[in-house]
Amino acid sequence: MRQTLKHIGLIVLGLATGAAATLAFSQASAQSATTPLPLEQLRLLAEVFGQIKREYVQPVDDKKLLTAAIKGMVSSLDPHSSYLDKEEYKELQEQTRGRFAGLGIEISQEDGLVKVISPIEDSPAFKAGLKPGDLITRIDDKPVRGMTLDQAVKRMRGAPGSKVTLTIFRKSEERTFPVSIVRAEIRVQSIKGKLLEPGIGYVRITSFQERTVPDLAKKLQELAKDQPLKGLILDLRNNGGGILQSAVGVSAAFLKEGAVVVSTNGQIEDAKQTYKATFDNYRLSASPEDPLKGEAPIWKTVPMVVLVNAYSASASEIVAGALQDSKRAIIMGKTTFGKGSVQTVRQMGPDTALRLTTAYYYTPSGRSIQSIGIKPDVPVDQNPKGDPDDVLVTREIDYQNHLHNTQTPDEQKEIDAREARRLEELRRLEEENAKKTPEERKKEREERLPDLGSADDFMLQQAIHQIKGEPVQRTKSRLEANAGPLPKDASKAAAPAAGAKTDPKTDTVVPAKPADKK
Repeated sequence: MRQTLKHIGLIVLGLATGAAATLAFSQASAQSATTPLPLEQLRLLAEVFGQIKREYVQPVDDKKLLTAAIKGMVSSLDPHSSYLDKEEYKELQEQTRGRFAGLGIEISQEDGLVKVISPIEDSPAFKAGLKPGDLITRIDDKPVRGMTLDQAVKRMRGAPGSKVTLTIFRKSEERTFPVSIVRAEIRVQSIKGKLLEPGIGYVRITSFQERTVPDLAKKLQELAKDQPLKGLILDLRNNGGGILQSAVGVSAAFLKEGAVVVSTNGQIEDAKQTYKATFDNYRLSASPEDPLKGEAPIWKTVPMVVLVNAYSASASEIVAGALQDSKRAIIMGKTTFGKGSVQTVRQMGPDTALRLTTAYYYTPSGRSIQSIGIKPDVPVDQNPKGDPDDVLVTREIDYQNHLHNTQTPDEQKEIDAREARRLEELRRLEEENAKKTPEERKKEREERLPDLGSADDFMLQQAIHQIKGEPVQRTKSRLEANAGPLPKDASKAAAPAAGAKTDPKTDTVVPAKPADKK
């Protein structure tokens, strides 16, 4: 594997553009162009620039105008490519270390508004009660509609201790309300774990950071210390991604050494990589020595359930896909976000960078999850009554300029079918809602989902049933209808069969001739 690239992937934590991103930071110089420059279009660009300078109603700064042109050119490619100015590049570097200043929300853009993907646990946004799916309509006294996502981000950022007021529209409650939040330095604790009951361990990964693999190794050592284990539940819900090496390392903690975790493929040679469960493939400067060295053998065989939902993206999907393809774990929950591409960050100057989508990534069996996501082996709701808000969830496939899945020639049919199911489900929910009394509707609006990992976490309780071989209450959502049947040996599939051998075909996971990218 080439050493010129430091491959990492991360959800854009806190206030930054984009939803999920798997990134490759590079110090390598940019590749020279392989085709002649389009001189006619460049002349047109120069003419437009000159026309603006001569006739625009107010004088325009040259640097500001050209930077805006670059940003527009790059952002038009797909939802995850962008040009990073000085402040954005600094934020991106800080986020890989799990520390940054802001509100602590993962965001994207929807219908001209800022959409909350997920508040980071224990952050100011989390404590203020923001929820996934909330739409931010105003920042202080300024309406969000008409702002770019970058502009909205800059208005929400600020010094720790300062206050910002967000106006929130919550679709599920059909109401708009203000929330005042005090900015703070966000320190994200990526690993949380405990014994749920004798013999059943629980580990939640909130994001994939530089310290994730060492902290995971320490937590696994603690869990295995006192008593025999019957199973492990790995919780990746609301985890939008993180450092790619950390995703490889987390997978390596549970897979046989040398097993394929993920591969990437793009136009340039550096984009063609295969990552395996070896220390060389998940080594980071934060871990000069292998944090998994001396790991208890039980973690390679203990029955596992991995919990995911629509906000599990990017690096989370890499882990879920690797454990699913290897038959190492049962994937339970909801279909994931569907972010199956890699972005390379190339420094363009002393303090600016280009984040460009350069590759698709593939699970060990060679499948692309781009726009499709990881479908759970056992689809389960977060709420025992069902999750009606699922119809409002935005995934990668819902973005207009998302990259198409090169392995799915009829992707548009899937998009149309998904929209048809969504509209059908909306009509059904509206009919049911019309039959309810005002008191029943008010009670539903005031209901709050339990904290992830708590005793009242319904999906977690179903995972415990799965580990024990007890009946599991499957999803009531029609949107998960294609998630697949429950495996007959689901309670046993979480552990590899005795004497099982690695399929040598998994060493060749990149399609030989990918289709053209959008």
